[in-house]
Amino acid sequence: MRGMNGAGQSRKSGRQGRPAEPKPTQQGFRDAAADSAPSPFSHRSLSFAPMSETSVLQVESLTKTFPSGGRTLTVIDDVSFSVNEGDTCSIVGPSGSGKTTLLGLCAGLDQPTSGRVELCGVDLTPLDEDERAEVRNRNVGFVFQTFRLLPTLTALENVMVPAELRGDADPRTRAADLLDEVGLGDRLDHYPTQLSGGERQRVAMARAFINRPRVLFADEPTGNLDAETAGRIEDLLFELNETAGTTLVLVSHDQELAARTERILHLRGGQVVDDEQVSEPAGVA
Repeated sequence: MRGMNGAGQSRKSGRQGRPAEPKPTQQGFRDAAADSAPSPFSHRSLSFAPMSETSVLQVESLTKTFPSGGRTLTVIDDVSFSVNEGDTCSIVGPSGSGKTTLLGLCAGLDQPTSGRVELCGVDLTPLDEDERAEVRNRNVGFVFQTFRLLPTLTALENVMVPAELRGDADPRTRAADLLDEVGLGDRLDHYPTQLSGGERQRVAMARAFINRPRVLFADEPTGNLDAETAGRIEDLLFELNETAGTTLVLVSHDQELAARTERILHLRGGQVVDDEQVSEPAGVA
């Protein structure tokens, strides 16, 4: 059955007795749209690298620790890697290996204990939360396992939110076009409760692309879906990503999903234990 092998291997390969991975970045994963809104209080003038830059994500000697029961728990341990413009990369590993924490650090949703992250030519290390939000709003899209749609807004309004927060005058047409592209052209006025899980994730993907991001971060994007729906969502995710030329960084315990990316970072105990280049990603003609 699709995805079962990857999930099963992840559970079996976890270290017995290892504390569960803390979820500080999950707390930092506030609503994707609101979280990425530029702040009027940002006091620094940020410069952004041009699209021609080769490396869109640079991680150097990244470490993240948390206090735990009178001791220090190291969740990310001296991790370094880079991702080039337009690449697709997955981060896999057993539960508690630090996958979600690493994704949050890469996206600037949390700050490392030591090391640095450069995202789209901007060093995130010295920036405060408002400034990191500005970087995200200009350059980043998010797809979450739990959809993160605002229940009081329609599908169309949910997709429009990031663009409106960025100050776009009338994002309605682009939002409608994106919903049509993901197969929801007849669901514009439906609320999240009126949509299936797969439809809600389609809305979330349309929202992720509304600001034409350079990087898309996806955290277990099919984790809450049945196998058949997950397969359709995966196809759509990679189609949208290829059309937009976006860099994709995703976290998954699903080995089949990870195999569709060009590169797989294997994480264990907070360290990258294998950096696998996929010569022929699955599902790519």
